[in-house]
Amino acid sequence: MPVLNSTKNLHVIEPPTAKREGVGVFEYTDHYTVFHYGRMPDAIPGKGEAICRMAAFNFRLLEEAGVRTHFRRFIAPNRIEFTLARLPEQAARPLTPASGNYLLPLQVLFRNELPPGSSVHRRLATGDLAPADVGLDAIPPVGEKLKQPLIEYATTRDDVNRFLTPAHAQDLAGLDDEQFQALREITFRVNAVLTGHADKLGLSHCDGKAEYLMSSDQQLVLADSPGTPDESRLMRDGVHCGKQVLRDWYVRSGNEIPTGKLIADGVPRSQWPQPASLPPEFLPVMTDLYRSLSQTWTGEQHQDAPDLLAAARAVADLTNR
Repeated sequence: MPVLNSTKNLHVIEPPTAKREGVGVFEYTDHYTVFHYGRMPDAIPGKGEAICRMAAFNFRLLEEAGVRTHFRRFIAPNRIEFTLARLPEQAARPLTPASGNYLLPLQVLFRNELPPGSSVHRRLATGDLAPADVGLDAIPPVGEKLKQPLIEYATTRDDVNRFLTPAHAQDLAGLDDEQFQALREITFRVNAVLTGHADKLGLSHCDGKAEYLMSSDQQLVLADSPGTPDESRLMRDGVHCGKQVLRDWYVRSGNEIPTGKLIADGVPRSQWPQPASLPPEFLPVMTDLYRSLSQTWTGEQHQDAPDLLAAARAVADLTNR
């Protein structure tokens, strides 16, 4: 069955119960999403396999660093088998770790620098965020590398995800003080491992996000697809290596879908305007970018792709026309 607004299809192999986790398989598709719209009209050939191989590599890398994950096995070319937790109805009763085996309705965002496209710049400019809210002394310049990573929290089950204070995030996730601190510490470790790997490859790991489940033995377990260009903002020599390239085209061309306003105005999703298709010249360039990024990141030569530097230059040439 499809996952709403996702680039992955979920297949339930064993459904989870109140007492034990289940088993699921994610099939990574060639779709992409921007602006919380859902799947956009174009598919990028090879993207699904590229993202899937990066996700499998990252789970192994993180497990070697002592991070417990929901990863079970990689199924070539574009599927991952994983431990499946329940998705409880939040309104039914407050979440508590004692109930166990549930996906936290929360994403934890980590930021190492604030490149163009980061929501922090927009929120600081509009006054929705003050520097002190995220531990900054002043508004940083675009692209500045931060002295230490920032951690933020946001919802995952709203039509447009909302940023949360730490106190609201802790309450929503149903965690006590010790578990919430553990959540932060695990996230810092995830970020350090992924950022360290990116550094070795000449990449900037600007920011990313992590999601977690609470296991039946009341342990936090890393989920989703951390460190892939669907979840992290990666750059090579100032060029975005992911969907920020596509998001920027929609904004520059005047084709951005104002999903936030549509939701605020109560417009049913069925009445939202159809997004424009990408210019056809974007698809082969983005295919090369995703494939070359995946090969560089994993060290696997599984697809015919150019060198990542050449792929990034092709993106720069295309977007600077």
